[in-house]
Amino acid sequence: MQDKTGHISKFIAICFLFLLLSGKVLIAEKPYAIVIHGGAGNIARESLSPEQIEEYNMKLAEALNAAEIILKAGGTSLDAVEAATRILEDSPLFNAGKGAVFNIDGKNELDASIMCGETHNAGAVAGVTTVKNPISAARKVMENSPHVLLTGKGAETFAYEQGIEIVDPGYFFDQRRWNQYREFIRNQVNRSRSYLDEDVKMGTVGAVALDVHGNIAAATSTGGMVGKRYGRIGDSPIIGAGNYASNLSCGVSATGHGEYFIRNIVAYDIAARMLYKEQSLQDAAFHVIREKLVEQGANGGIIAIDKDANVVMEFNTTAMFRGFVKSTGEKGVWIFEE
Repeated sequence: MQDKTGHISKFIAICFLFLLLSGKVLIAEKPYAIVIHGGAGNIARESLSPEQIEEYNMKLAEALNAAEIILKAGGTSLDAVEAATRILEDSPLFNAGKGAVFNIDGKNELDASIMCGETHNAGAVAGVTTVKNPISAARKVMENSPHVLLTGKGAETFAYEQGIEIVDPGYFFDQRRWNQYREFIRNQVNRSRSYLDEDVKMGTVGAVALDVHGNIAAATSTGGMVGKRYGRIGDSPIIGAGNYASNLSCGVSATGHGEYFIRNIVAYDIAARMLYKEQSLQDAAFHVIREKLVEQGANGGIIAIDKDANVVMEFNTTAMFRGFVKSTGEKGVWIFEE
């Protein structure tokens, strides 16, 4: 009887081990992908030195690597996009977080949003001045509040109560951004020419990911437009405009002239074209960015991933800081149109 019981125990253990290993193999075989951007604009190649290009590329690669570690281990797309976006927010290279531009009063006001494609839940913050990583505050809004978008002091109070890191506004000071702000003010006073620094106008960061569980998430964060007035809020914290995710179609993070992206609900338009017109992600993105927005004189771009791990990085400017990694081994970072 003892031998029989022992054999049964061994059989159960072997079956359990088989099921455990099978589950790991199944997860490993499912695709994942992460795509990020650091803003789009009409930037001349000669305006960036080889050293600057290398610096941008290294930071993009760092963000991709952080996200891939999460996805490769079977982590969630939400964790991946938050991790990637935080790295970009912490860099002064991009117009988000530490690298945010100054508004008309010489202050930094930050916006961010995040969306879960599985549940269609979303969270966003706008006009915050003391939240070190707005994307993490946006996630707390999504997960721990009944609301979607919180602004200003209320958003900061909520972030503090949720344990999000709060910093002195001076943390966001960056000399390069301050010089851009001063140039903007001089041009406004002299009215000698319009301010056309696309690096300032179009700067935003974002990430979109598909995890091995088949769930899509999207995140977008920005410092907004240099010299913005009257509490202006752009497209980045507006769900459907600068950010959108749905497992039924795709995830999108946008960068560009926010007013146009809001009017055209750009992120949702791409997803809707896939869902209702049965367009491919590439065709939908091309129509919206290369045709619809161009007809209106609007500059910008998007990054996107669909449920089949197809990655699209579409823009109608000369440059967009961008990169992606897929479970197939495909990867890369770019700035200019190749």
